[in-house]
Amino acid sequence: MMLPALPTDPVFYAVGFAATFLMGLGKGAFGGGLAILGIPLLALVMDPIQAAIVTALLVAFMDMFALGSFPRSAWSKPDLVWLMPGLLAGLFVGFLVFEYVDRRLVAFSIAVITLIFTAHYFARRGKPPTAIPVSPPLALAASAGAGFTTYIAHAGGPPMALYLLRRGLTKTAYAATTIVIFTVGNLVKLPGYIWSGLGEPGVFAKAVALSPIVPVGVLIGRRLHDRLPQQRLYSLCYVLVGLAGLKLLWDASRALLTA
Repeated sequence: MMLPALPTDPVFYAVGFAATFLMGLGKGAFGGGLAILGIPLLALVMDPIQAAIVTALLVAFMDMFALGSFPRSAWSKPDLVWLMPGLLAGLFVGFLVFEYVDRRLVAFSIAVITLIFTAHYFARRGKPPTAIPVSPPLALAASAGAGFTTYIAHAGGPPMALYLLRRGLTKTAYAATTIVIFTVGNLVKLPGYIWSGLGEPGVFAKAVALSPIVPVGVLIGRRLHDRLPQQRLYSLCYVLVGLAGLKLLWDASRALLTA
């Protein structure tokens, strides 16, 4: 059986490379946060369902580069002990909700909570919040929310950031720990997206066509991570969290109003 031919539309590559670069940049600089932009951007040049599948494939590929960009010593292992079980539980719930429950109400609630925390940060004029110790209940709740939202919308960054940014980690520990979490999450959810892609002709060819820009985005993002001061990087993280929250709120509100 012959493989589908690669796309030839220059507009596809212009939009697709830009989206892939931004996702890779966020992965290398912050450990994630920009994957939520992948679907709306790629949906400009392909079907939204295909955009979700292509985004999942590209993000999983990015994880392979990003994971090796940070040393294991930078991982916050005390947090990972509690974040991993919550993530897996959230992914499982995300699968069930994807099949049986109206996701619009859940997405709306998550968006509102995310924006409240973001507004609180900037109301303090960007001053770093008081660092909190490892909190198993908060870690489990945040990672479960991240697992759920990353499964249904590639939007796991806000719930995870709400916990990790309060931990007072160094910028490298924050990014490295985030990458570990979402590497596992993206690998666990990938089989489902691959299965969905079997019924979408050309979707794998589109992901392959965009994949060369992946290491470029991750590498530039990693260099950006090294050069930015920690507090400026944290402020950028909250900007990304806020933008992701607004995107979730817009999508959920529009879906509820047009139902």
